[in-house]
Amino acid sequence: EEGASGRRGERERSEEGPAERGPGAAFHMFVLMEDLLDKLKLLSYEEEVLRRHNMRPLSRHYFALPTNPGEQFFMFCTLAAWLITKAGRPFEQPQEYDDPNAVISNVLSELRSF
Repeated sequence: EEGASGRRGERERSEEGPAERGPGAAFHMFVLMEDLLDKLKLLSYEEEVLRRHNMRPLSRHYFALPTNPGEQFFMFCTLAAWLITKAGRPFEQPQEYDDPNAVISNVLSELRSF
């Protein structure tokens, strides 16, 4: 019984909204996105990904705000494929109209093999 209530308490904490975690929690995703963009720039994503695929550069908050889920998903998959390849594993670049479940399954499968 004690274990069950402990798990329930953990579940309640994970479902807390930004207001319950503190005033800065709502902006944490923006900070993470800026850090991600800095790291991608250090890896030369502009030259190796954007120019190759004729894509626009990411904004500082590209993945932090849901603006165009289809476009954001494709950009995520493109970056994931590029990073997996950059890590030394062959990985086929997903196409924009590939089945999202299959693409994510392939990405996760490849990441598990690391």
